[in-house]
Amino acid sequence: MHQHKKIIGSEEWVRIPELNIPAIKARIDSGAKTSTLHAFNIQTFEDNGKEYVRFDIHPVQHSRKISIRCKAELIDRRIIKSSTGEREKRYVIRTPISLGGETFDIEVTLTNRDSMGYRMLIGREAMKARFIVDPDQHFVLGNMNLDFDKIYKFTKRPRKKLRIALLASNPALYSNKRIMSAGETRGHEMIFVDIRQCYMNVSSDNPAVHYRGGENLVDIDAVIPRIKPSVTAYGCAVLRHFEHLGAYCLNDAISISRSRDKLRSLQLLVNKGIDIPVTGFADSPEDTEDLIKMVGGGPLVVKLLEGTQGKGVVLAQTDKAAESVINAFKSLKANILVQEFIKEAEGKDLRLFVIDGKVVGSMERKAAAGEFRANLHLGGTARDAKITNSERKIAAKAAKVMGLKVAGVDIIRSKSGPKVLEINSSPGLEGIEGVTHKDIAGYMIEAIEKQLL
Repeated sequence: MHQHKKIIGSEEWVRIPELNIPAIKARIDSGAKTSTLHAFNIQTFEDNGKEYVRFDIHPVQHSRKISIRCKAELIDRRIIKSSTGEREKRYVIRTPISLGGETFDIEVTLTNRDSMGYRMLIGREAMKARFIVDPDQHFVLGNMNLDFDKIYKFTKRPRKKLRIALLASNPALYSNKRIMSAGETRGHEMIFVDIRQCYMNVSSDNPAVHYRGGENLVDIDAVIPRIKPSVTAYGCAVLRHFEHLGAYCLNDAISISRSRDKLRSLQLLVNKGIDIPVTGFADSPEDTEDLIKMVGGGPLVVKLLEGTQGKGVVLAQTDKAAESVINAFKSLKANILVQEFIKEAEGKDLRLFVIDGKVVGSMERKAAAGEFRANLHLGGTARDAKITNSERKIAAKAAKVMGLKVAGVDIIRSKSGPKVLEINSSPGLEGIEGVTHKDIAGYMIEAIEKQLL
């Protein structure tokens, strides 16, 4: 009955001649009605009375090094429900594709698929009356060991310089000045963008990030976010818009939001088998006594969920003192964590700086006299630290769990082994560069170059 239909696998290689795409790996998904193509920097325009759409695409899976500028006639705008259940308004084009020795027209919706496994998804409408999908097979029509640099040679950027935006608040901070300098030293165009002076056009027709007096921040290749806690919500909203426009973000908005929520981040770490100090959380004051017992009693540490740089962290020496501190915070409707106090650490902890899954620098921080918090902002001192393989692996794993490409992972040494205290998505550079004498800012720029050049 289906003799005229070809059998194809759950993933196949496709050619899209009119968009100048000689090869793109596509997911064949009979569960999806409509086909979808990865696209960013999407803009509509008119030509001779017809409406067109112009967009960029990264055709190679898990890579941004190759970018193609495409143009097609716009045939529709549709509300599409994604596999995650989200509804999104998308542009629709019609273009011929070549698959299995056949070339035929299909309708394709355009959306940013950078976070997805495949740059293209082919739905059942495109396969109807042509193919039967065997989900257990892959590349039935032939696998390709492609040299993408050769087949996409025509797409190579004529310039090696990148436009990199540093999304932050204070250009005078050491960390921000070092990042700007490191990028400029490597020949890139560095732009300091004050988060609070950004505003966004969130329309589907012409999405954009505007700055100060109306400047449209276009052609931004990469964004380095340095979002301070007080502007996390708005900073992440701006960052998401840059992501939507196709900029490579050294840390993405979801990962930053995840790391800023202390409770959520600790839950994620524990779920992946990463050790943390015994931690308790409760909402009702009636649970205070049992909460204190849960973490082993005083001395214990009480932390504000939103605190940073050691602020909102209190050491309670006794159960009674702990109860007073916890109830005082709760009376202010503050969200807190209660954590065991690691006495044997003697006011010391480790800061491991992770970039692209590797620990590139580490330091030991020691609290000032009469203080238990080792933060440098509170008068603590630092020195270069020799770390164990176990500590190195834990830091890299913790950053990966958060989804952070750049992270400062704070670890405390206990009798039972290293434990993660917290993860910082915008770790300062002054302390780590000062004690290690390493070009940490340069490593951050190199991480971007690795993705885009």
